Amino acid sequence: MRHKRTVPVLASAALLCGGLAPLAMSAPAQAATIPSPGHAVSHEENVRVPAGALWTEQYFPSSDGSDVELHADVLRPAHLPSDAKTPVILSVGPYFGHIGQTGNDGFTGTGPSARFNDLIEGADLMARGYTVVMVDLRGFGGSTGCLDWVGPGEQADIRAAVDWAASQPWSTGKVGMYGKSYDAVTGLVGANQGRPGLAAVVASEPLWDMYNYLFSNGVRRPNYLGTPRAYNGIASLPGMKDDSDHYKQNADYEKTHPECLANNLKDTQDPDRTSGYWKARDLAAMAKGSQVPLFVTQGFIENNTKPEDIQRYLTNHAGPTRGWLGQWEHVRGNETDSQGRLLMGRAGWFDEVMRFYDLHLKGVAPSVEDPNFLVEGSDGVWRAQDSWPVAKRETTVRLQPGSYVDNGRARTAAPQTAEDAGVWDMEHAPDLPTGPQDQGYGPKPRTTDDGKGFYSWSKPVNSDVRVTGTPRVSFTAQGEGNVLIRMWDVAPDGTAVMFDEQMSLVRTGTVEFDLKSTEWTLAKGHQLVVGIGTNTTRSWSDTPSNQTITVGSASLSLALDNVRFDTPAQGDVSPFLASYLRSYTSAWTDTAPGSFPLNVPQGQG
Repeated sequence: MRHKRTVPVLASAALLCGGLAPLAMSAPAQAATIPSPGHAVSHEENVRVPAGALWTEQYFPSSDGSDVELHADVLRPAHLPSDAKTPVILSVGPYFGHIGQTGNDGFTGTGPSARFNDLIEGADLMARGYTVVMVDLRGFGGSTGCLDWVGPGEQADIRAAVDWAASQPWSTGKVGMYGKSYDAVTGLVGANQGRPGLAAVVASEPLWDMYNYLFSNGVRRPNYLGTPRAYNGIASLPGMKDDSDHYKQNADYEKTHPECLANNLKDTQDPDRTSGYWKARDLAAMAKGSQVPLFVTQGFIENNTKPEDIQRYLTNHAGPTRGWLGQWEHVRGNETDSQGRLLMGRAGWFDEVMRFYDLHLKGVAPSVEDPNFLVEGSDGVWRAQDSWPVAKRETTVRLQPGSYVDNGRARTAAPQTAEDAGVWDMEHAPDLPTGPQDQGYGPKPRTTDDGKGFYSWSKPVNSDVRVTGTPRVSFTAQGEGNVLIRMWDVAPDGTAVMFDEQMSLVRTGTVEFDLKSTEWTLAKGHQLVVGIGTNTTRSWSDTPSNQTITVGSASLSLALDNVRFDTPAQGDVSPFLASYLRSYTSAWTDTAPGSFPLNVPQGQG
């Protein structure tokens, strides 16, 4: 006899394609079925199951020898026999709880997460003969254990999930990982581990080094405490009333283990990126030698999972690498705005993803040859190239010496706004502020006497010059405190766009660090301005020293390219670029002839 449990669920639940919570729709409840031993649940029995899929729940141990038990929701093609072998699309993360992705999403009945229904439906995964597996990391959803911020425990979960998905009797043994943001990070971990069953990874807008989300070279970001609190909240979400007793008991793990939440708040607060805690979470370093085919996306101007250490990761990764890189915010390749515009600006996300998966998971050669990298420049124009970055010239320029007083913006002890509090997870970073953000720290031809910063100007470029890759600054310092490095693109009329910035602690001696990776073109006649000074932004929560910092022997290493031999590619300007320009463009009255050239060879590409 087959046992069923019927529960009321909403007739419809819509997914916001950017990965936010499904919206609960006001519709009459209807009876639905949840999985029980020997019974997989269809869409007709539970509308939270995607059409054409059969839903089951599974439990298996993590791979670290602990007592952690992992929960998985499995979606199998309904038209295939139960023992039919298929490749597997696997996602592992904190957002697959039945009650909601980052909070209670208002469902009246339980069901599998809709987080990647856009992929399941948009790419027609069930009809294509793929199985989808969503695994809760330890401490989240129906899994036990303490959340671990992508540390050794969660890495053990990812290893176990890949091995489990590859070894199931209905699996061909070929697994592809898929995710955006946190569950893109878990894909990078999977690629680093290189388990035998893992054949491909698609990772959209990940972190390349977990340290960078909370700190910059020893300086706290405003969310340094709020983000751990946010994930503690997600880990504390209960099961739904109609979940199985097994699921509900696992979901309540943090209630009986309060040390999990306390340790997460404590362990994440070390500002020293060389500590053992952060070394274990440096995914870029751990990528060395990985051969797993990888497809990534990265917004160069996004304000959430920023382009820090992407170049280091891609350099260390040895396998085939593909990417969409451009001028967008924290979005998915298929996501659109209210006007129907693709937020990355380029059509064909699911088509390209499936050509990638079909090749590596099924051995099906694509009918279309996709470029390795598709890159949207700062002008909104797309190009194709074999690798990233591509540089015609690498140069190190000398910057002006000078001094400033480290008395810039500091956070209050008790933040008064949601943005100041920094309570966000990777899915819910604050929106880009409106209005110009370049206030109080502007350009001067020489060292200023206002104590806020000093500036170095390039000579006007004699042709369009692309700044690409990862700029790196080096200088000697006298004094202790903080430093903010910023780069502007300045037109002949004084219109200035700030396009890169980074902060660091400063102590007497030599200071060196990377800025964010970038793709920005200086049009003919424009100048690059580099500012060194105190913090004037909302992007960091530093503690000013009020000391005078004297800087000497300053230099900036840059990778430069020309645009003459770009290979044009399909794509429109991403809508976020206009918002960014509104926020980071200002009018300057001071200009300078410049002290260093930034020209690139114009010969054959």
